[in-house]
Amino acid sequence: MTHHNQGTVRCSRNTGLGVDALADAAGSDFGAATSQGYREVVSPLVTDNAGAGNAPADLGGQLAGPLGGQRPGPGLLQPLVLPADVGVAVAAPEAPTPGTTLGQHYARCYGCGSAQPAGLHMTFAVGDDVRVVSEFVVTEDHEGAPGLAHGGLLTAALDETQAALLWLLRMPAVTARLETDFLAPVPVGSIVRIEASCIGLSDRKIYTTAEGRLIAAPGGVDGVLALRSAALFVTVPVEHFRAFGRADLVDASMNRDGGAGRVEVNP
Repeated sequence: MTHHNQGTVRCSRNTGLGVDALADAAGSDFGAATSQGYREVVSPLVTDNAGAGNAPADLGGQLAGPLGGQRPGPGLLQPLVLPADVGVAVAAPEAPTPGTTLGQHYARCYGCGSAQPAGLHMTFAVGDDVRVVSEFVVTEDHEGAPGLAHGGLLTAALDETQAALLWLLRMPAVTARLETDFLAPVPVGSIVRIEASCIGLSDRKIYTTAEGRLIAAPGGVDGVLALRSAALFVTVPVEHFRAFGRADLVDASMNRDGGAGRVEVNP
């Protein structure tokens, strides 16, 4: 299913301006700013449901965002908390069955795509309930510190695995929030096994968790717990990906396999 890293509130332009300068430039009329070259890269469908701008005042206050909403000021973000009305996640009737290997959803995806020579080349298998297990090998292309995996790359792997749960829910969505704990070093040559689960649904929000372990051999289960993550995804219509990504690639994906309508591309 389709997903991508959406963030909460951002503007994109090759300027050297910081976020505050972008917001000031946008002012109350963000449409005028887009005509000057700024691009709105988050749709209100995401920010309205991801809780953007709901940070309490003791975390640094709030600043007006370019989309007319609110965004957190400087300070620590609150951790994800399940809402009181969270419902149990259940795999869709047409979801792949446990034991099924999931293919790449987009050839140019850094996480799973075969067209990325230095990518992670992750593999995915469906587990019981709403659960997915992935594996990948850390290579020299993935270094941060000498001989160690880059932390951002490991975070990307956690995001990719949790997003694979969308295959089971059959819901197109975007990543609205991603939290990562790094618990142990991950050296080059490590085989990383990530197990992700969907722990609840609330309206358009999808809550997930994941753990990453360093295993001795492919297909292993036990190993050093190195990574832990929680994420919030927000469902969006497919039109979101046409509007903000590559419409031609989205349409080509939906027309694959005789027009089965399965969205597999991550713009």
